[in-house]
Amino acid sequence: MTANWEKIEKNVGVLEVEVDAEQVAVALDKAFRKVVQKVNVPGFRKGKVPRGIFEARFGIESLYQDAIDILLPEAYTKAIDEAGIEPIDRPDVDVEQFGKGQSFKFKAKVTVKPEVKLGDYKGLVVPVENAEVTDEEVAAELERLQQRHAELVVIDEGPAQLGDHTSIDFEGFLDGVPFEGGKGDNYALELGSGSFIPGFEEQVVGLNIAEEKDINVTFPENYQAENLAGKAVIFKVKLHEIKRKNLPALDDEFAKDVSEFDTLDEYKADLSSKLKERKVKDAELTRETAIVDKATEAAELEVPQVLVDSEITHMMKDFENRLRQQGMNLELYFQFSGQDEAALKGQMQGDAEKRVRNNLVLEEIAKAENLDVSEADIEEELENLSKLYSRPADELRKIFADNGYLDNMGADLKVRKAVKFIVDSSLTA
Repeated sequence: MTANWEKIEKNVGVLEVEVDAEQVAVALDKAFRKVVQKVNVPGFRKGKVPRGIFEARFGIESLYQDAIDILLPEAYTKAIDEAGIEPIDRPDVDVEQFGKGQSFKFKAKVTVKPEVKLGDYKGLVVPVENAEVTDEEVAAELERLQQRHAELVVIDEGPAQLGDHTSIDFEGFLDGVPFEGGKGDNYALELGSGSFIPGFEEQVVGLNIAEEKDINVTFPENYQAENLAGKAVIFKVKLHEIKRKNLPALDDEFAKDVSEFDTLDEYKADLSSKLKERKVKDAELTRETAIVDKATEAAELEVPQVLVDSEITHMMKDFENRLRQQGMNLELYFQFSGQDEAALKGQMQGDAEKRVRNNLVLEEIAKAENLDVSEADIEEELENLSKLYSRPADELRKIFADNGYLDNMGADLKVRKAVKFIVDSSLTA
């Protein structure tokens, strides 16, 4: 087999491959043994038709596609190894020659991992953020905890307020006609949460129990339902219930209820200490991010859109998983936010491109510094995951191996080593 690689533009090139006739003959034999099991010829049991009779009846050409399917994957894999390239997308294959007694020639248009020209990445100067904790930050943390431990109390009379948890019936009308997806009964809505389209929740404020009201709102111009985008509609709303937060007093009893401390002062001191730890970690992460950004900005490369699209797909899956944990899904999110899938992906474009760029640069740094991942590194990572998920490391290894993720783990660990390398070599302002 011979392979010739020629770059034609940016990160795209053409791989010309020729497989010798002997291998074509072997592939045709394999194809015949496969196809003959499925054909019916009078006078012969299935799978027992002689090769000559099969070719006379169906033609040798009937085996070509199966033989190509047998030859192509292995030939392509060997060709990219021989050419020393790293494809990042499916190839566009054009078969130029295939036949009995002939060699197999094909061309593959391939998008490859881009070349990265590194800039400065050692000794980068990045300041350290202040990690001191202020009294105001402790007070804000106490207020957040106070809100979390608040009791929801049913309000029998008086108007609804921002922050109240309500139960409402609603039905939306466009030009006097109800529209699909615009109705709900006993719907739980926290006023001020921003769950509904802009202007809706603010107009529920002031309603009393059992009171009804027509709410006028306009859907956003980019709303995912085209028949409603930019349209003014009326929601007929009835308020059934109001629940309001009753905040506990910030005193020693509160400290005893929410912690192991006997006094509020002791609890505040512990909060301050934990906030300090959190701010130190956040400061370290912020500085790490700044160092990676600085190293990436100094590098020269072109980011292929195919890698960005792949990253957006991963980000969409992560986003959908987070929604599920909150009891939502993408359909509901699009309905309440007024966005559609294209708009959400558009918002992710910048972050996805940055992630891909960072990873490509970090991979090149790892290569330049010979930062390899050993079997011991893999074992350590599996042990860490074992503690996190409470499952045996050997079991996790098998799961990763069966799903082809061990190589991904190694790549992730190599990127982490590159991050640690440039952070360790950096300087503070």
